[in-house]
Amino acid sequence: MKNYDAIIIGGGACGLMCAAQAGLLGKKTLVLERNDKPGAKILISGGGRCNYTNLYTDTENFVSENPKFLNAVFSQWTVDDTVQFFENFGQIKGQEKTLGQLFPISNKAKDIVATFTNLLYDTHQDIWLNTEVLDVTKLEAGFELVVNKQGKRETLHAQKVVFASGGLPVAKLGASDFALRIAKKYDLPIIPTAPALVPLTITGKDADWYASLAGNSIFSRVYNDKISFEENILFTHWGLSGPAILQISSYWRPGEIFHIDLLPKFKLEEIIKQERNSGGRRMVSQVLNDYFTKKTVEAFGKFLPLDLKIASLSKADAKLIVDTIHKFKVKPAGDKGYDKAEVMRGGLSTEALNPKTLEVKGIPGLYFGGEAVDITGWLGGYNFQWAWAAGYAIAQDL
Repeated sequence: MKNYDAIIIGGGACGLMCAAQAGLLGKKTLVLERNDKPGAKILISGGGRCNYTNLYTDTENFVSENPKFLNAVFSQWTVDDTVQFFENFGQIKGQEKTLGQLFPISNKAKDIVATFTNLLYDTHQDIWLNTEVLDVTKLEAGFELVVNKQGKRETLHAQKVVFASGGLPVAKLGASDFALRIAKKYDLPIIPTAPALVPLTITGKDADWYASLAGNSIFSRVYNDKISFEENILFTHWGLSGPAILQISSYWRPGEIFHIDLLPKFKLEEIIKQERNSGGRRMVSQVLNDYFTKKTVEAFGKFLPLDLKIASLSKADAKLIVDTIHKFKVKPAGDKGYDKAEVMRGGLSTEALNPKTLEVKGIPGLYFGGEAVDITGWLGGYNFQWAWAAGYAIAQDL
């Protein structure tokens, strides 16, 4: 067994960055990864294209009991640092898509992973694949790790241990609650976890209505009393998906409702007024057809008097149309669970960690970063920026 400065549990975004940065500082680490290749979740992100950061990253783009905790980490590793890192070590140029989302110009997530695998090779870091960590125990000096390496049980020792093993989403990629189990073992505070950035389900009397619109995408503003997002929503056979729905899901709790403005760039009240002023001869359906697909307008027939001419609308009818389009009420039954979630909400409370180093307070040499911590970014590259920054911050303290 070599003498490692640290053992890193998890070869995902945070773990790979931590090992790479440690290597650049002349340190020696061992990365333990359950899968048969590193960066499994990176490889599938963004449909295999990998939205690796967001140009407008701010603490306000994160869900946490204490988002200001991020200030100390983000002051050490910025978005510019991420851009420069991948340009310098991976020859990866970024291209901005919508809302500050940065993708490799090659559109290949594997180029992001290759940046790390090459850097780990060049700096002589070790990585064991197909290796599951079964337990971590604090000793008087350092830590003992029990691992299953390709079917063989081994015991390892290290002065420092980094948990970068992710959260619960996407079990087929080796996701587990291992980091949280160890946190509980040492009585560390945990914020309740739930799927986030996840599609939402609709059941009951309205289920068929949503299913009838399956495949229809509408640019919308989705909002509740906490926040709003303007992006596409997607109707599905089981409810709602699309970027705006994934975003609001992080701020939604079972039993709550939220609203959708299905026409955020226009004011239907003004449109109806203009139609009236020009005679109001067109029917409600004809006016709505200017803005929605025929299938969507037909579906609105469940709620709206589509066959009435605008001139014949009562005040109550006009208000019903305006409220239905701009304040469409949604009460989901639930969500599609961890297998369809992009990330996990909640996790190890930031109160347990030193905000500069991410070392556990009171347990020297034990670090947590990435998804297992109560830091959940919006859709659009924010979670990767947190992972890179966390990996960097931990590496500086190893």
